[in-house]
Amino acid sequence: MAPHLDLDLSAPELTAALCDLASPSGQEGALADAVESALRSFPHLTVDRDGDAVVARTTLGRASRVVVAGHIDTVPPAGNLPTRLDGGTLWGRGTVDMKGGVAVALRLAAHLADPASDVTYVFYDNEEVEAERNGLGRVATNRPDLLAADFAVLMEPTSAAVEGGCNGTLRVEITLSGTAAHSARWWRGSNAIHAAAPVLQRLAEYQPATVDVDGLAYREGLSAVGITGGIAGNIIPDRCVVTVNYRFAPSATEKEAFEHVAEVFDGYDLRLADSAPGARPGLGRPVAAAFVAAVGGEPQAKVGWTDVARFDALGVPAVNYGPGDPQLAHADDERVDVAEIDLCEQRMRTWLRG
Repeated sequence: MAPHLDLDLSAPELTAALCDLASPSGQEGALADAVESALRSFPHLTVDRDGDAVVARTTLGRASRVVVAGHIDTVPPAGNLPTRLDGGTLWGRGTVDMKGGVAVALRLAAHLADPASDVTYVFYDNEEVEAERNGLGRVATNRPDLLAADFAVLMEPTSAAVEGGCNGTLRVEITLSGTAAHSARWWRGSNAIHAAAPVLQRLAEYQPATVDVDGLAYREGLSAVGITGGIAGNIIPDRCVVTVNYRFAPSATEKEAFEHVAEVFDGYDLRLADSAPGARPGLGRPVAAAFVAAVGGEPQAKVGWTDVARFDALGVPAVNYGPGDPQLAHADDERVDVAEIDLCEQRMRTWLRG
């Protein structure tokens, strides 16, 4: 039997209940069951399930449709569950990323039976892991009709401010070669780890750009995120691999981003390990502008990668908007101001009512 979720709880109380039903990536089944069971009790919703992704829709025949989406997985707990409420602050894994936003979406799905636009609510799995496991991507492949819409709001943590689009991201592996030898006779070998020094120097000297895209400033970054080499404490290594991550503005394609990294490391052997495109903010579109006007504030660029890029690829303009400070996502001291959860629910409800 699925665990019970009471969607009559306040949004902060529901956030705590969602967090306490732990769902690290790959282990979302029990929470997905609970979400599906709770939503099927509301007659104004049509509910579909794809793996551990749950999609609930109104079918009122409105002239437009919007998507409100959020992932139900978290990174693994780090001794920070169960949640605890201290004054106006809720502490625990998932309070920021992103069960506060999921709680808001669940409350809206349950209690907003007559929105101005038809609404599709998407609660999906495996966002915090490699892209090929992403539940939203799976739904887009298996049932793209479920994601068809005029606009989407991804309820990622943004401190209740609109963040438009997102940077793209790619990782490359730079392989350095040498000659193995006993470390006591080091001069007979060639140290591949030492050969990585010029690569690291190029990174240290690199000046990342800040790129204006449709009026928002996207800060890029080029960083070493891993280095491997050596097989024993007495052997000169004959191979070293430096992994580099490039966060690039959404004005560039993945191909252009890789070509830029290849230019920075001209003369080296590069392998593209993975890549995901960015998404332009699209805030000039009337539907996006109407959302910004409804929730208020000055839009900012989303410098990280989020699933707004998946909606962008489907031709659906999307923004990030949700409770929680994104700088606290994944932190051992993850915590959210409960007033921010309530504020997001209030603003979203006002917008959806038109």
